[in-house]
Amino acid sequence: MVTPVQIERIETYPLLYQLPRPYGDANGYKKYRTCYLIRLVTTSGLDGWGEIIDWLPTLDKGFRERIIPFLLGKQATQRLHLVKTIKKWHRRAAAGVSMALTEIAAKQAGMSICDLWGGKLHDRIPVYASFQSYGEEDDWQKKSLALVEQAVAEGFCKLKVKIGGRTIKEDQQHIRSMQEMLQYQAQLALDANQSYDPAAVIEWECLFREWANLLWLEEPLPMDRTLGYKMLRNRLPIPLAGGENLQSASAFVPLVREEAIDILQPDTMHEDGIDGYRDTLQLARHFGLRVSPHAFDGALSRLYACFAQACLPPWSKMVGEEIEPVEWDVMENPFTKLFSFTPVQGTITIPEGVGIGIDVDTEMLEAYRWDGSTYR
Repeated sequence: MVTPVQIERIETYPLLYQLPRPYGDANGYKKYRTCYLIRLVTTSGLDGWGEIIDWLPTLDKGFRERIIPFLLGKQATQRLHLVKTIKKWHRRAAAGVSMALTEIAAKQAGMSICDLWGGKLHDRIPVYASFQSYGEEDDWQKKSLALVEQAVAEGFCKLKVKIGGRTIKEDQQHIRSMQEMLQYQAQLALDANQSYDPAAVIEWECLFREWANLLWLEEPLPMDRTLGYKMLRNRLPIPLAGGENLQSASAFVPLVREEAIDILQPDTMHEDGIDGYRDTLQLARHFGLRVSPHAFDGALSRLYACFAQACLPPWSKMVGEEIEPVEWDVMENPFTKLFSFTPVQGTITIPEGVGIGIDVDTEMLEAYRWDGSTYR
């Protein structure tokens, strides 16, 4: 008989880092990076970590005033029930709580996260270097190329860069220069952050046919333009990917049903908890589609994406990579190092320990703790 474990204490760790040099995508510039970690501790001493993304002032206030009082004293094993309630108030908070409760369940069973989910099918997961290509400087293209060159030198063979934040002519010049530099040493994904209409996308068609190393075109249109995606998928010689902000498996159904997308890109911090996130992975597999998770905004959420990917069956019997890559933030962001989990030659090895199998850097938690002041 399993001994009930009640949630006794909840710790919060809001972290802030002001960027010395802003960088960005088609949505604008990032001037800071944030992280919000939570630690749930039970009466039996078991604990679990979770991660939430949102603006710290409102997130911290809401979590402390509503979600912590709700969770205290509850049974940690009632994950689905607790997450169902919390997501009515704050979906992203529910995702973080889901991670923490999943780790507690794994520790109670003496298992790793992957073993709790039935065991790994893949010991190693490929990752791609993800860039924010734009800067405020006139020589932003030069700086972008230098960052890409550095990532390739570090062993990344898959990269993602941004388009859609400048004129099509300027963006095409940027990507042409990058392709000349790469000389097919790496595969390249292009992310437009929903900034185009179909006519603008078609202006890239000739270049897409010229470049044989393209991985996918990510979110060229707003994600609710299902028929636009279907038209582009039938016309372009490049896979279409997207869905990082969709909040449930059901939100992907129109794209899947209309055969409008090739690669689903759910994010562990944006969905219905980690269980709902895994539902999206299975939805893709039921329809024979690929899944390459979005995981730019957090180290722990990226770790959970890798765990889920490690338990996912291959999407095809074709010879090649057994599993699709996970996004890896290579921009200036100290929080990517909160958990010691580093790629080697563009691949990570799944940890073997109980729970997540990795300790958090407690010194970093204190060094970057947000002081409660307003930032923008």
